[in-house]
Amino acid sequence: MRAYERFIKYARVHTRSNETSGTHPSTSTQFDLANILVAELKELGLSDAAVDGKCYVYATLPATSGYESATKIGFIAHMDTSPDFSGENVTPVIISDYDGGDVILGDIGRTLRTAEFSHLPALKGRTLITSGGSTLLGADDKAGIAEIMTLLERLVTENIPHGQISVSFTPDEEIGEGADFFDVERFGAEFAYTVDGGPEGEIEYENFNAASAVFEVNGFNIHPGTAKDRMLNAQLIAMEINASLPAGETPRDTEGYEGFYHLCHTDGTVEKATLQYIVRDHDSDKFEERQAILREIEKKLNEKYGEGTVILTLREQYRNMKEKILPCMHLIENAKAAVEEAGL
Repeated sequence: MRAYERFIKYARVHTRSNETSGTHPSTSTQFDLANILVAELKELGLSDAAVDGKCYVYATLPATSGYESATKIGFIAHMDTSPDFSGENVTPVIISDYDGGDVILGDIGRTLRTAEFSHLPALKGRTLITSGGSTLLGADDKAGIAEIMTLLERLVTENIPHGQISVSFTPDEEIGEGADFFDVERFGAEFAYTVDGGPEGEIEYENFNAASAVFEVNGFNIHPGTAKDRMLNAQLIAMEINASLPAGETPRDTEGYEGFYHLCHTDGTVEKATLQYIVRDHDSDKFEERQAILREIEKKLNEKYGEGTVILTLREQYRNMKEKILPCMHLIENAKAAVEEAGL
């Protein structure tokens, strides 16, 4: 089966994660794709393929004869799709011989415009796969899963010599929990590559340090006619929180290695308001400084309005992988050689 055929099959499976569920995995539908993948892995001869109770799929392709001492390499991709948009009833649309212009997504009024997505014209003449516009497509990261599965199929059917290959498909990456219950020992690889990214030929070995930050604001509602010096409007205090952040440090204003605060969601009434942020910075010291700024905002507003008015919950999600990769740069050199060998 071709990689794109596998991808289309996987894209149709609803695997949207949910950062508020409190369960692991965060949604039970992720097991639907996990079970499909386990069955396919077993069909390819990976007899130990299984999914555990937290929805992590593991499987091993044993080394071919004579390659048992080769380095054990792993490949990883995630099954869930972002909670930011629907991943249910996905209908992939294939656009052959793309003309390089705006891409109309179905008949619901959404369009990918070249003025906003400047990389599109470079894809002229290629085949594109999009959603119908009312859902995510799920290429992040079901394309990665399809690539790994196609790799395994080729190794098996074409009798290509190889060392041990470990694979794992994980849940809840999109909500920052993809590695929380990953069983390194069961995975069994010495080194591994995550197949998840952007342009062809791109290799990433560093990333942001990441945290989530949630401000809960507790207001006090009273009749406006008697509100003088008594009412605490949680929504206004929430606006004050956001206004207290450093100016020009949002995703719109930053690029490259510049860190940011990103307001993802707000909700509020006079009595209660919440602000949900993600915090990012490549530099670990600056990352800690960003969290310190948030704590200082919490402290100052509680001093102003009363203890317990503002409650900040910070949760570290993941760290910059560069510190782990630098001692193992042969992994990056090997990946670069593979990209060049593929003509990219």
